[in-house]
Amino acid sequence: MRTRTLTLAAAAGAALLATAVLPANASGASTPTSAQEGSVSAADLLAKVTSCSQISNGKYKTDDETSATIPVCGKNGAVFWKADMDIDCDGQVTDKCNSSTDPWFQADTAFHQSDGKPLRADSLPYVVVPSSSSIWKYSGSGIKGGGVVAVIYNNKVEYAVVGDTGPTKIIGEASYATAKALGIDPDPETGGADSGVTYILFKNSQVSPIESHSAAVSLGDSLARQFVQNN
Repeated sequence: MRTRTLTLAAAAGAALLATAVLPANASGASTPTSAQEGSVSAADLLAKVTSCSQISNGKYKTDDETSATIPVCGKNGAVFWKADMDIDCDGQVTDKCNSSTDPWFQADTAFHQSDGKPLRADSLPYVVVPSSSSIWKYSGSGIKGGGVVAVIYNNKVEYAVVGDTGPTKIIGEASYATAKALGIDPDPETGGADSGVTYILFKNSQVSPIESHSAAVSLGDSLARQFVQNN
């Protein structure tokens, strides 16, 4: 796994406008209970991302010490990449995520809960996108904070939100809760997966409130069905 840099968790972005918003009845984050979420199988999603139409101007590294081999790919209604999973434990201080458990811990995330607080990495499944650069600008592809992501690993699907931004040259990172739900060691210092993780980010989507995992699953399942039909 890579040595994380201290550039993780960029400053919070501007107010976000949604074109695909699903209000949630429940307030607050809820820890995911199932690693296979929604009605669309991992196999059906993976069948649509077997080839890559590269939309990034270059490729990303998965770790500081590796070569740049990971492109961002475009599909109808989504972008995707296949990489590793490093563990993001940034955001609210909890028993699992703090400066003692995570040497790179930062008490903020790029995007915030509806109450203004940082996200909670140990209970909310979220994905880290590379900060905008000459390689790729996520906002230019219709990706925004709170956007829905289907994270696929070991034939399991977990729905997450875009919750944080990371280094400009590295890709492949998700929250403690995302890893745990997929059966990946969530330890921020020693855990993660070296490869085999697919991230499908649905364009122009946004969960409201961002901290509602149930809303992410509902909207994600709907968008996943559209994705399979349209690709």
